[in-house]
Amino acid sequence: MSTTRLSPLLIDRRQLHHPLDAEASAETALIHADHGMREAFGTPNPPVFRTSTVLFETQADFEHAHHEQDHAFVYGRVGSPTSWALEDALRAISGAELAVLAPSGLAAIHVALASVLGTGEHVLVTAGVYSPTERLCRETLSRFGIRHSIVDGLSLPAIEAALQPDTRALYVESPASNTLEVPDLQAIIALARARGIAVLSDDTWATPLYARSLEFGADFSIHAATKYIVGHSDAMAGVVLAQGPHAARLLQTARNFGLCLAPDEAYLALRGLRTLPVRLRQQGESALALAAWLAQQPQVHAVLHPALPGNPHHANWQRNFRGSSGLFSFVLRADKDKASAFASALRYFAVGASWGGYESLVRVYPPASAPIPEEGPASLVRLSIGLENPDDLRADLQQAFTQTFG
Repeated sequence: MSTTRLSPLLIDRRQLHHPLDAEASAETALIHADHGMREAFGTPNPPVFRTSTVLFETQADFEHAHHEQDHAFVYGRVGSPTSWALEDALRAISGAELAVLAPSGLAAIHVALASVLGTGEHVLVTAGVYSPTERLCRETLSRFGIRHSIVDGLSLPAIEAALQPDTRALYVESPASNTLEVPDLQAIIALARARGIAVLSDDTWATPLYARSLEFGADFSIHAATKYIVGHSDAMAGVVLAQGPHAARLLQTARNFGLCLAPDEAYLALRGLRTLPVRLRQQGESALALAAWLAQQPQVHAVLHPALPGNPHHANWQRNFRGSSGLFSFVLRADKDKASAFASALRYFAVGASWGGYESLVRVYPPASAPIPEEGPASLVRLSIGLENPDDLRADLQQAFTQTFG
C-alpha cells in the first residue's frame, strides 16, 4: 500500500512569517508575532516538533531543501517551526535582524564572542560582568590566543585608554551583575563604533522589552532567556539578537558550533515570552517599592537599584532603559554568617541561583565592589522579586530582620 506524505518544503519559513504593523506595541507583537504559524497549523501555540530527521519524497526535494535551509524545515539541529516562532517573536519586539538561539545564556555569550574574535585579537570587558563570562575569556578563549582585559565601565577615558590596536570587541553588561552599576552605554557604543569595534551587550536584566542597546547601535544584544523570558524556572535557554555586519558570521558560527535549542525548551521560552510584559511590570513595580523600603532600614547600608531615585546611576538608567526589572541588591550591615542567617530566615524567598522566575529568590555574596560601611562588617544580598504580593514580601523581610538582628 502506498502513502502520500506532505513535503516538508511546504513548511517554508518565509510563508509562515507575517510582518506586523510597524506601529504595533511590544505587547501586541508578542501575541501575534507568529500569526502565520497559527494559520498554518490552526493552534494558538505552535506544535513542538521533536525530531532530528526530516523525511523527503525524493532526492531532488532533499537537495533543494538543504540549499534553502535558512527557510525550509530540513533537520532538527538547524531549526524547526517551533524555534522559528520563538525567533520571530524575539525579533519582533527587539527590532533585531537575526535571533540565534542557544541552550543557555553562557552558550549564547560564547558563540557571540567567538563570532567576532580570532587568534591574536583582544576583547575589552567591563568590570562587574557575569563571572562565568570573565572565566570563559580567561580559561577558554585564551587557549585559542584571544586576549582580554577588564576595565572600569563607568569611566569612558579608562575604556578609551584600555583599547588596543587589535581590540575587536567590547563586551559590556548593563546593569553590572550583582552590584548593578549602569555605564553610559550610548557613549561606549559610539566610542567603539568609531573605531570599528564590535559591541556586545548583555541585556538579560532589562530583557528585549526594556533594553535599548540595539537602538543605540550595539551589534549584539545577549540574553540568558533562562531568566525573565522563560520566566518559570523550568528551562535553560539563551539568545543573541544581532544587527549589522556581524550578523551573518554569528549565524555561521552558531551552525558550525552545532548550537541549537531543544524544541521543548523553545516552546517553554515562547510560552514565557507571551506573558513577559505583565510579569515584568509587576515584578519591576514590586522590586522598586521594596528597594525604597529597604533603604529606610537601619540594618541596610545601601540599596543598589538603578531605578531608585537618588541612586548614583539613576540618570544613566533613565537614558539606557525603558523600564526596570525585579533584580536588585543591597548591602547588609552583617558578616557572611549573619547575612546567611538572615537569608535563611526568609520564608517567601528561597535561596538559589538564577533569577527572573515567578518566585522570589535571595542570595548572599561578599561585598566585592559594592559600597561598604566605613566601620563594621558588610555583605551583599541580592534579591530577585517574584510575583508574590509585595506586602507579604515586605513583612517577610521585616520578620527576618527581627529574627536575625533582634
